Amino acid sequence: MKKICLGIIGVGNMGRGHIENIVSGKCPEVEVTAVADIDSAKFEWAKGKLPNVTTFDTAEEMMDSGLVDSILIAVPHYFHPQYAIEGFKRGINVMCEKPAGVYTKQVREMNEAAAKSDVVFGMMFNQRTNCIYRKMREIIKSGEMGEIRRTNWIITNWYRSQAYYNSGEWRATWSGEGGGVLLNQCPHNLDLWQWICGMPTMVQTHMKFGKWHDIEVEDDVTTYVEYPNGATGVFITSTADAPGTNRFEVTLDGGKLVAEDDKLYIWKLETSEPEFSKTNTLPFSGPKSEKAEVETDGNNEQHVGVLNAFSAAILRGEPLIASGEEGINGLTLSNAMHLSAFLGGKEIALPFDEELYYEELMKRVATSRHKENVTAIVADTSGTYNA
Repeated sequence: MKKICLGIIGVGNMGRGHIENIVSGKCPEVEVTAVADIDSAKFEWAKGKLPNVTTFDTAEEMMDSGLVDSILIAVPHYFHPQYAIEGFKRGINVMCEKPAGVYTKQVREMNEAAAKSDVVFGMMFNQRTNCIYRKMREIIKSGEMGEIRRTNWIITNWYRSQAYYNSGEWRATWSGEGGGVLLNQCPHNLDLWQWICGMPTMVQTHMKFGKWHDIEVEDDVTTYVEYPNGATGVFITSTADAPGTNRFEVTLDGGKLVAEDDKLYIWKLETSEPEFSKTNTLPFSGPKSEKAEVETDGNNEQHVGVLNAFSAAILRGEPLIASGEEGINGLTLSNAMHLSAFLGGKEIALPFDEELYYEELMKRVATSRHKENVTAIVADTSGTYNA
């Protein structure tokens, strides 16, 4: 069987998770031929799982070795675009972990470089493989329930204690991660929100920085959005709610959909609300509805599904789960939320001022607790960094 030769950049939690999936035989068209990490102590673990793997101290050395035709980027957020661009320059296929980057100006440069290359570029949006969200999107995009009127996602089951934040100096810092719950826990939710419902035209956010934890970034977010058709939406997230909630509700002309507790429910109106409102003559009457649980195919392949689609795209031209260029959409939402909060809760029209966001972010990076990355990030205004 023909396989892609994959090099993994970063042998941390995510990098190790991908290696475990591959060596267990879940990705039959993927062979890990090399790994790169700035911490050579991690190579012992990698060689224990992959006795024949070649290790490199830098990603560039690995990409220049001739041992890989594809890379998987699993390093801190700021470096995702840098390594992707280096891969494009060398004609190497790229799979990038979420988020696409920290700020859209940086990710736009990555997408422009991708467009000039002739390689496969994918984003690790594994939640797009979830049958619940796939079915939700299918129903909405079909138009069978009319236009979206309102979206609400309460996603507060990302609980993290102070011990989690204390486990790494880079965690929850402006220079280490570039944000808090929006950049670390919620990129999948933000991607799904726009993938299923489309992009809004306006964002307004109330955000608290270190409200519940001793951290410098956000751990409590409430956002209001408006869509091109006049629909509205709310996105609420936190790392301090216990127990938390994960409820995604979309109201449409013809009823509503609710994803909660790994199930998808549908309420279908006998008569769409716009039609009912026009024809009804009874002052306190409302359209009748029927509730049902939506049947799905039950498939939820997660990271394995994304990697298998990546190898199939390289070997046979089959579709990706998510193209790398799509990573900018969810990041646009989180950047706009941050910018709104930075400016005191101001309404932010999309597309937003990317230069202003970058300037505001760099102000916070300059005073970040995580001093290791501060000098390099602030000094390099071009948007690319050296690991």
